[in-house]
Amino acid sequence: MDKLIIYLIESSICVGISVAFYKLVLSDLTFFALNRAILLLLLLMSFLFPAMSVNLGVANLGIQEFTMPEFLVGQGAAAERTFTWQSIVLMIYVAGVLVMTAHLILGFFTSQRLLGKSKLMLFQNHWIAVHPKFIPASFFQYILLPDFDPGREEQRQIILHESVHVRLKHSWDLLLIQFAKVIFWFNPLIYQFEKSLREVHEFQADQGVTSRYSKKEYSGLLLQMITKGQGWHFMNNFNQFQTKKRIIMMSKPESRSAEKRRFLLAIPLMAALFFVFSCEMTPEEEIDGPAQVAEKTNGIGPSNIAARVADVGKDGKEVFDITEVQPLPPGGMEGWNNYLASNLKYPEQAKKMGVEGTVVAVFMVNSDGSISDVDILRGIGAGADEEAMRVIRESQDWSPATQRGKAVNSRIRVPIRFKLD
Repeated sequence: MDKLIIYLIESSICVGISVAFYKLVLSDLTFFALNRAILLLLLLMSFLFPAMSVNLGVANLGIQEFTMPEFLVGQGAAAERTFTWQSIVLMIYVAGVLVMTAHLILGFFTSQRLLGKSKLMLFQNHWIAVHPKFIPASFFQYILLPDFDPGREEQRQIILHESVHVRLKHSWDLLLIQFAKVIFWFNPLIYQFEKSLREVHEFQADQGVTSRYSKKEYSGLLLQMITKGQGWHFMNNFNQFQTKKRIIMMSKPESRSAEKRRFLLAIPLMAALFFVFSCEMTPEEEIDGPAQVAEKTNGIGPSNIAARVADVGKDGKEVFDITEVQPLPPGGMEGWNNYLASNLKYPEQAKKMGVEGTVVAVFMVNSDGSISDVDILRGIGAGADEEAMRVIRESQDWSPATQRGKAVNSRIRVPIRFKLD
């Protein structure tokens, strides 16, 4: 749950930075194809970078045991497991996703139903769908019209405009942005992202029309259509919005080729976002050499650290920290949680002193499944450390780890959190 919340926050930050970059650096350029490409790239980056994990650390010289999920024990355990702020946030988020998904599906099926009732015809290698309820728009491979009269100059311009949307497959862009809106419905900047992408679509289509018709004549047509309504999610409407801005962009001189250098600024931006949201540095304690480890372990020398790493199990063989198949407690993770819930007790001394915190224990699962060498890596005192060790020692034999098909000795790290009301 926490990982999902972190992902959504990080992705939202990426969306916000991407929108700001586009608005400040690129939105006034007339390189519409490049603007479209960079918007789509930034959107995909916002999805992918926070989900990626690239470790930039060096080889580990310390001990990295397999870590079990944290177990919570105490008077506040049941309440915290079932009613946390994370669970409330998750419920609100899922409700929003369901509403947005239902809205999206309803719009799609409504469009399909009207398309099924429309009159289809092939005109200049384009499918024209005619229905009185349509407004001039494009929908994937279809050009939608309320009526069809190619002899009218206005309609020829509309058909040309919508044919550019169809040829450039703008509906697929809108499908992607609708999916992004379902995921990031709570983020107002995703709607700004959609607005920018739709603007670029209209600029491209307008450019296609003004290459064959006068800008003055076409601008007059846009003003005539200004009272028309909106369409569905995947539509590029002829009079979508921003009529004034579209007319201004049509009248604007083409950007100089030298200004394409602005797009190069996207490279350091994406590199920075990749480093911040996708890369992980190995924690200091995991990359310390023998000398640094000795300093942290009260003067234990490098030879002793090496000896610890080379510990042997009951069978006299090597102990693995990472294995192909990890050891499993009786009954799997569910059985382990049930065992701890039934046997772990909050020490009376800790209750009286109000001691809370997480005890991190480490132990060995031998090749025969038995438990040994139970120790505390981090304790909180007041009897909690001893209680954690007791329960682990009394555990039934585990299924041992396997390496290359053979049972081996392995180390396990388990965090146990003690929490009072």
